[in-house]
Amino acid sequence: MVINTKLSFAFLLFSFFFLSVTFFLVVVAADEDPELQRCKSQCQAQQQFSHRQRQECEQKCEDYSRQKPHGGEGVREGEGADPEKQLQQCQKQCERQQGQRRERCRRQCQETYERQRGEEEGQGGGGQKDNQQHQQEEEEEEQNPYVFQDEHFITSQSEGRVKILQKFHQRSRLLRGLKNYRFLSIEANPQTFVLPAHIDAEAVLYVASGRGTISLVREGKRESFNIKQGDVVRIRAGTTLYMINRDKDKKLRIAKLLQPVSLPDEFQAYYGATGEKPPSFYGAFSPELLSTALKADQGRVQRVISQQNKGVIVKASEQQIRALSQREEGGMFPFPFGTSKSKRVFNLLSREPSISNRYGRLHEVDANEFPQLQDIDVAVSYSNITKGSMQGPLFNSRSTKIAVVVNGEGYMEMACPHVAQQQQQQQGQQGRGTIQQYQRISSPLKRGMLFVVPTGHPIIIVAGNDRNLEIACFDINAENNWREALAGDKNIVNAMEKEAKELSFGIPAREVDEVFGKQNERFFFPGSRGGRAYA
Repeated sequence: MVINTKLSFAFLLFSFFFLSVTFFLVVVAADEDPELQRCKSQCQAQQQFSHRQRQECEQKCEDYSRQKPHGGEGVREGEGADPEKQLQQCQKQCERQQGQRRERCRRQCQETYERQRGEEEGQGGGGQKDNQQHQQEEEEEEQNPYVFQDEHFITSQSEGRVKILQKFHQRSRLLRGLKNYRFLSIEANPQTFVLPAHIDAEAVLYVASGRGTISLVREGKRESFNIKQGDVVRIRAGTTLYMINRDKDKKLRIAKLLQPVSLPDEFQAYYGATGEKPPSFYGAFSPELLSTALKADQGRVQRVISQQNKGVIVKASEQQIRALSQREEGGMFPFPFGTSKSKRVFNLLSREPSISNRYGRLHEVDANEFPQLQDIDVAVSYSNITKGSMQGPLFNSRSTKIAVVVNGEGYMEMACPHVAQQQQQQQGQQGRGTIQQYQRISSPLKRGMLFVVPTGHPIIIVAGNDRNLEIACFDINAENNWREALAGDKNIVNAMEKEAKELSFGIPAREVDEVFGKQNERFFFPGSRGGRAYA
């Protein structure tokens, strides 16, 4: 009996101790920095990490948490922690990862940052108002899924900028037709070198401004040629590419359309001739195998692939630039461009425009003039709209346009039945007998913005009053596409019979002609107020 009593008492003491420790751990966990908890959770979520890598990742989270400024009982989320600094630190950690992992990490950082900002704005008396404003912004984005601005790009900076646009279909289901296309832009500072890399995607480049020299390496052979504003270049998947900005004053700006070939809507840039930043894929191999393959000392190999740490775009000396740009070389391998530069590069601006008047001009090229575009079924065009003038209204019969504002400012309006249909469904109006409606999609335009014009969507683009508006376009599904004018010379209404006009509009054909037959210009027209078309 005594023994049983002692055992019961001992068990009671042990249970009390266990409950106390458990309570202590729960309290500590509750007091732990929420940001630290999220950081550790992200470490555990990285399935590609080994157990040791996860431990190292969690240790870095704790180190960062300890280094953060604390006051009183500690800085909690929403009580002095700076989301901007946390975002920068998080993105810095992402740079240690490669390829798709780095992009996923950056996306998680951005989501955490937006969540923190939302929580901060939700506190205090103005929280409800801020939440309503955030909801309104989301609704506006739903109403205009075709325009992309800086916040829709992932940007990395060194001696320039590389901007990768989010996946089109992630922005809206209405863009799922572009699921297997991606877009990025490169902006290299004067006299810089863009590191060699190959991409698992077919590519079309458009040189928006500047002068450079581009080098392509395939099967151990190299082609090098100069590029300038207006050049269109076709790059095959797996071709190693590097380039320089050979100008002393101006930036080299390039727009790049990609069509992934490995995974739908996913692409990776593979850097070999580099070091730690960006990481070289040579570093992924075991030192023994790599040194054996290269027939070189392990230490020397590791030194070669670990020195570069300045980013994707690096500064070059004047002597290096001169050496890399002093001559053009080509015809070294059966790259489908042939041996002359005219077959490798097509310059839009050196040819006569396909449409031109005092209100603007249009330069364009498709597979008929530049056969290298045929297998990817893309056309490229450049519009220069005179300040205060407008382009359209018009629509494309088959192609979807990915348009990039190269220079200037302006405004666009587009008629969209899909957004209107979505709104009808949300309001419970969609059903039998519902009349087709069109939603006006509108947006100001400025340099660096991108917008999509789907097949069949009528659009008007207006240049601001201060300077010309320049737009470069990639046309997807370009084969057998034609452009249909909705105003001016050769518009569709003017081509209709008198009876067809009267039956369509319900008024005498004479009145229809007084409206649609008055404008004699084609494609580009005068008439804007404050950068917008007349009502």
